[in-house]
Amino acid sequence: MEGTLRWAALTAVAPVAWGANYYVTRQFLPADQPLWGAALRALPAGCLLLLAARQRPRGVWWGRSAVLGVLNTSAFFVFVYVASQTLATSTASMVMALSPLALTLGAWLLLAERPSPAHLVAAAVGPAGVVLMLGGPGAQTRPAGILASVAAMLVSTAGYLLSKRWDSGPGVLSVTAWQLTCGGVVLLVLAAATEGAPPPVGGAAVAAYAYTSLVATALAFLAWFTGLRRLSAGTVGLLGLLNPVTGVLLGLSLADERLGVPQVAGMVLVLTAVLCGRPRAAAPGRGTGKAPQARAAGRPGGLADR
Repeated sequence: MEGTLRWAALTAVAPVAWGANYYVTRQFLPADQPLWGAALRALPAGCLLLLAARQRPRGVWWGRSAVLGVLNTSAFFVFVYVASQTLATSTASMVMALSPLALTLGAWLLLAERPSPAHLVAAAVGPAGVVLMLGGPGAQTRPAGILASVAAMLVSTAGYLLSKRWDSGPGVLSVTAWQLTCGGVVLLVLAAATEGAPPPVGGAAVAAYAYTSLVATALAFLAWFTGLRRLSAGTVGLLGLLNPVTGVLLGLSLADERLGVPQVAGMVLVLTAVLCGRPRAAAPGRGTGKAPQARAAGRPGGLADR
């Protein structure tokens, strides 16, 4: 149990970093070049992790790296960038609180991870808190931003479920590095073709890009995908509720955003959901969604040392 809690604490680094990233993107990065913003977030992080991993894809992992790169990096980063620039920090991060429900149901259907009663309760309480927080006075609900947040939640959920389904041997460092690199290259090509020259970078934007790429991407994705390997998808998803809580607190303390009584009640429900879904030690043979032989069968198609 103690080891499980340690993995949960490591995984929690990701949603906290992502919640802060909404504020950083909105306050310090240009709003009119989302493809460049996403590319400058993904590619430096991927290259840095490649230097540490020193491995390359082999066999089916060339295709898998590309698929995960498009879902978890290219599409996800662009949608998050648009949401960050068009919504208040708190609102943008709140929509992503729907991901625990999507991850829990998706893992149940696709990975045979049956959720516990506590997880089901938490998955229902979390979205209820989101509804309250979004509906409070002063909440910003621009349709384009809401659609971008929902799209980010859906593509990331699909990517996370595939990451867990394809957990078959390659180290999490290598898998994370290659999907960030593949997604970053796609973004770089699209940005150069559609947005022209990259945005000028100076002053506070340098520090903002450094945080976005190194902390909210390289470090956060390593923590998140490590959690997906060690914990159930439902537990990881519920830890993701720390994302909107971080966004709300930063919006209140740094961006002069205000919350009404319904939004405060919603945040209480979200925190309750996190506590209800706290990780427990998995019973032998449960919670993986794969038989041991299925995992072993996938290892030859992994990543090779350079």
